Amino acid sequence: MLTIKTFPVNPLQENCYVVSDDTNACVIIDCGAYYNAETQSIIDYINNNHLNPIHLLCTHGHFDHAFGNDAIFEAYGLKPEIHAADAPMIADIAQQCEMMGKGLDYDRTTPPVGHSLKDGEEISFGRHTLKVIHTPGHSKGGVVFYCEAEKTLFTGDTLFRMSVGRTDLPGGSWAELMDSLEEKIATLPKDTVAYPGHGPKTLLSEEFAMNPYFH
Repeated sequence: MLTIKTFPVNPLQENCYVVSDDTNACVIIDCGAYYNAETQSIIDYINNNHLNPIHLLCTHGHFDHAFGNDAIFEAYGLKPEIHAADAPMIADIAQQCEMMGKGLDYDRTTPPVGHSLKDGEEISFGRHTLKVIHTPGHSKGGVVFYCEAEKTLFTGDTLFRMSVGRTDLPGGSWAELMDSLEEKIATLPKDTVAYPGHGPKTLLSEEFAMNPYFH
């Protein structure tokens, strides 16, 4: 069984997830921790629960999902793993902040990409695996992570509860997002629980029935 700890972080309330199992191996998904207290809270949770971080995974390269990558690299030596199409974005988080005009400064050193994620690849940790599913639309290199054994899906900004990610940023495409929903997300089991990049978790059956973007 997976243990999933959610950390809503930074002014955009992005969800950083620490996902572990009974071996104490864990992965960190979308570490967007901006403030020192947020970073420390994540590190304290990992250390106090004697977890062993194996992967630092990125659903995509937007700044609010990657602020804390440097802290995780410093603490555990993990480099971010991201689809190659989004790698240039996390290499220049400061420029993203400037472009978005959110009043957020970023003057830290971003760790280099450790691994380029590919569609269909499986990421192993402990007794579990996460399948990488490429879901462009919100960004060119957007992916979701699916644990078939637990029917659990980490959707980043591809899918939210009763909504979807925006497509008006560089690399975004409404047509691609709709294809990702119909050809990738909609093929997964209805009883899959989805953990999005912002907001509460949801059940795919509810999204298929009531989310207007699936119709």
